[in-house]
Amino acid sequence: MPSRRVAADLNAGTYYLTLTIQRWYYLFDRHNRWQILAESLRYCQENKGLELNGYVFMLNHLHLIATSPDMAGFLRDFKRFTSVKFKNNLETTEPSVLKLFVDDDGKYRFWIDTKPVSP
Repeated sequence: MPSRRVAADLNAGTYYLTLTIQRWYYLFDRHNRWQILAESLRYCQENKGLELNGYVFMLNHLHLIATSPDMAGFLRDFKRFTSVKFKNNLETTEPSVLKLFVDDDGKYRFWIDTKPVSP
């Protein structure tokens, strides 16, 4: 069974990653949200040592084949930054949708932390 997190001793390397929006909501297809993803990845390439070998943006998730000297750090920073951008975007474009991403603690969560593998 795959690990839920990037292991500290295997942090540097090439990974196939799938990042999925909460509730599998179709978030990326409107209001320049594709651009938020693209600009965030470009920033990480230019400033954080991210190498993208391949990527696909879908309506509610993205796939990456990526190499980073600090993959856990990249994932943390990418998810945090894009979450702030999505929240700001939704506040001005679709405020009614924003409430779908509030968890029980009142915090906004856009990304699913893990996707368990069924036996």
